[in-house]
Amino acid sequence: MPSRVFFVPLCLCGGIRHSSFDISLMLFHRLHTDGSRTEVALEDSFAGPAPSACWVIGGGPSLATLDCEAIARSPAPKMAVNLAGTRLVRPDFWTSYDPSCRFHRSVYLDAGVMKFLHKRRAMELVPETTFKVCECPSTYFFERDKTRGFADLLAPNAKGIVDWADSLVQAIDILYRLGFRALYLAGCEMRVRPSAEQIARAAEFGVEYDPRELLGEFLKKCRRASLFDKDLEAVAPAAQYHFPEHKPLRSAAHTEEHYFRIANYLRLSRRSLSLAGMQLISATPDSRLNDWFSYRSVEEIVAEIHATTGDPASEPVEGLYRNPHDRTPRLAGAMKDYRPPRGLAAAARSPSAPRFSCEPTSARIELDGELLVEGEGLLCQRELGWLTRVGQ
Repeated sequence: MPSRVFFVPLCLCGGIRHSSFDISLMLFHRLHTDGSRTEVALEDSFAGPAPSACWVIGGGPSLATLDCEAIARSPAPKMAVNLAGTRLVRPDFWTSYDPSCRFHRSVYLDAGVMKFLHKRRAMELVPETTFKVCECPSTYFFERDKTRGFADLLAPNAKGIVDWADSLVQAIDILYRLGFRALYLAGCEMRVRPSAEQIARAAEFGVEYDPRELLGEFLKKCRRASLFDKDLEAVAPAAQYHFPEHKPLRSAAHTEEHYFRIANYLRLSRRSLSLAGMQLISATPDSRLNDWFSYRSVEEIVAEIHATTGDPASEPVEGLYRNPHDRTPRLAGAMKDYRPPRGLAAAARSPSAPRFSCEPTSARIELDGELLVEGEGLLCQRELGWLTRVGQ
C-alpha cells in the first residue's frame, strides 16, 4: 500500500511552496481525546548553519552547585528530564519515561514548554486536574523503538524514539531528531554515593568505601560486617537529587546500577554518536561520563555559546532603528550567492520556469514613511521590484 503524504506549506521569497513529507517518516504527532492523531513535522526544526546546542538538565545534586543563573540566561534552550531543574532552571523542552503522576502540573500546562512523551501517556491525567495529558499545549507524542543497539543509536530514518528504559537516552534521541548536535549535560552525575556520615559509620565496622565501587557493592560489604541498611539509614543520608526527594538505600543502589549501565551504553555508542555528528559534553564535575566524554565548566560552555550565538546581555541596541552602519562581518574575500546545480538543471529542462537574479545591493526603499535599509547580504531583484511598487 502506498504511503500517505502530508503537505506542509513553506514560505519562500514571498510565495508559497508545498513541500511533501512521507507521514511514515514523521516521528512526532499530537493525540486527541477521541483517539484521533495529527502528524507534526518537527524533525530538524532546530538545526541551523552551525551545530545547534542544547542544555540537558539532569536531577543530580551537583546541579544546585552549578551556576544555574548563567545556564538559564544563556541563549541555548534547555531540555529537562523528569523532575530535573525544579526551582533552578525552567526548561524549554521536557521529557519523561515514567507515569505522569510523578511530575508537575506546571510543566504539563505551560505552553512555553515543549513536551515529548510516549503515546501511552496520552490518556493519563495531569496531576491535580481532570485534564488528559494529550490536551496539554505543546505536547507531542512518539512511538518507542526497542530494536536499536549501540551501532544505530542515532540511526537516520528511525521509526521511533529509542527505548533503553532511560529518560536521558530518550532525551538525547529526541534532541537529535529535532536537529541539535551539541548537548551540554548538567546535573548528570550518573552515580549515587553514600554520605560522609554513612562512610564513617561503615568504617566503625571495618568497612572501607572505595569511590570507584557501586553503591550496591558497598552495601554488600556492610551487610557482611553485620551493618545493615536500616542502620546506615539511621545516620544522615547523602543527597540523591538536587531537590528534596530520596529513595531507600536498596532502591538507590538499583538506581545507581541503572546509571552505571546507561553510562556504559553511551560509552559503547560513541561511534554512532560520532557518525551522527552528535557531541555529548559533560558540564557535571563528578559525572561518571567524564571518563569517556569531554568535560567543560559551565563558564566555558556559556562563553562558547556566546561566541557562536551572541550574548543577549551585551549586544548593542542604540541606533539600530535608525540608519545602522554596515554590520556584515569583515571577510578576506568576496561572497556571492549561486543557484544550486540541481536548480540550473531544472531550469534548463523547463524554459517557462520564472527566472530572477540575486545580486548585491545597498538599495534604500521608502515604505509608508519608514526607511527599509538593505545594507547587508543579498536582496533578490524580484523582491526589490515588488517592494518598490508597494512603496509607491
